[in-house]
Amino acid sequence: MLPRDLLSYSIRGDVVVPRFLGAADEPWLRSLVDEVERFCGRREAELEERLRAPVASGVNPRAQRLAALVLRRMSTTSTRAKVAPKKAREAVISVAAASQATRGDTLGEAASELGVSTDELESSLFADLPGQRIVDIDPSQVSPTELALRANLVLACGFLARASLVAIAMEGNARSIVRQAKLRRLICGVRPLAADGAHLEISGPFALFRHTLLYGRALGELVPLLAWSKRFRLAATCILGERTVNLRLASGDPIFPSTEPRRFDSKVEERFFRDFTKLAPDWDVIREPEAIQAGVYLLFPDFALQHRLDPGRRWLVEIIGFWTERYLERKLATYRAAEIENLILCVADDLACNESDMPEGARILRYRRVVDAAAVLALVESLAGRA
Repeated sequence: MLPRDLLSYSIRGDVVVPRFLGAADEPWLRSLVDEVERFCGRREAELEERLRAPVASGVNPRAQRLAALVLRRMSTTSTRAKVAPKKAREAVISVAAASQATRGDTLGEAASELGVSTDELESSLFADLPGQRIVDIDPSQVSPTELALRANLVLACGFLARASLVAIAMEGNARSIVRQAKLRRLICGVRPLAADGAHLEISGPFALFRHTLLYGRALGELVPLLAWSKRFRLAATCILGERTVNLRLASGDPIFPSTEPRRFDSKVEERFFRDFTKLAPDWDVIREPEAIQAGVYLLFPDFALQHRLDPGRRWLVEIIGFWTERYLERKLATYRAAEIENLILCVADDLACNESDMPEGARILRYRRVVDAAAVLALVESLAGRA
């Protein structure tokens, strides 16, 4: 989660307004990129010390720290040492344990055993520790415009990581984005909007009891995908300290877009598809079957299993990651409202967000990391003729 002291914003009434970076910030962002470029090949600690000071006059310190954080995430570091640090430390400890020599003599004897100079040994001892590693990726090709957009995305995700509820209205490419929400195993409900639109209501991390950091990261990954819709409006209820505020994001906000969303799929779903296909040659596995309208909501099953010789034997499968008892009850009620009885829910045992029990009267299979295709097949075979 982005530290709160890096959240730059103003509050108008009960609405929080992020202070996004824009064209006016590009001159100092260019200076920031130049500084990081200048420190490539030097220790992390040296770069961090430089970035504690303003890179230009009049720069907002919080904005600079956020942009520097983003730029550092785009860089990588490496360990450069004459002797592997672990080996160097072991040699010094071994010599020190065998004698009562001074520090200089201990280093000298260990260096002699390793065939290096005392200076080379001393510089190797802690070369793998944070601050001592070397900045070795040159970010000079990053434009100030791109850096601003990336920083704005991180800022937006910082607010959503503190959300208790998120609602997104989208037009265009809605199914693909809803699919991505499901792939990230977010707890959400979907309603149709116009021809190719959808309204998502997503539980935020602060509505859960467990897995809040992991869930907040998954929610944040959805934000850059919204750029692939024609238009979107996002409203979130966020908790900032002891204050509850409302966040608004929309098409046109300066946020870095993602690459094109994957059509398929999560590792859990990919593994289930592969395993079930091999295990049950008499069954077709249909990925992303048609959406089901249930009152004002849309349901998106992950798979349809249909017997080749008896097409009437058809089962819908939905794989659920994060969940609460209330969420499962609502989902089952929505499927029942659509008069869908041929449903199997595969529920992650290790991603329950509280100590809830499973709802009664449901066809639910628990899984941990891998959905047991054999268990699903056994269930649909045992229920033959009941769908």
